[in-house]
Amino acid sequence: MEPHDAVKRLSALAQEARLEVFRLLVKAGPQGLAAGAIARASKTAANTTSAQLLVLSNAGLIKARRDGRSIIYAVDFAAVAKLLVFLTEDCCGGRTEICAPLAAVAAQCCPPSKGARHEAPARSRRR
Repeated sequence: MEPHDAVKRLSALAQEARLEVFRLLVKAGPQGLAAGAIARASKTAANTTSAQLLVLSNAGLIKARRDGRSIIYAVDFAAVAKLLVFLTEDCCGGRTEICAPLAAVAAQCCPPSKGARHEAPARSRRR
């Protein structure tokens, strides 16, 4: 991930209402939520919610799909994983105890599927 992509994603999350919407979508999981349900849950007007969803979508944090007359929004978990890897790839200066809490949360949230191998992502950012 390039630094400018990380900045764009972090900037999208750097506003309380958008962060609330993002966290709501994280809790909803891959199936996502309809825009109207997001507006109701966050107690915001539909046009405000739409603007928040647009910023999150443009940042590459969420994806939208049509389901009948509804638009369903869901977190792009692969993109979020890339952001987390970018933020932590040089973590801790070799002191794994510092990153242990992050690993514990990731293990609870996203256990590896059976037969899946974890491979470190190739470094793509410029130094």
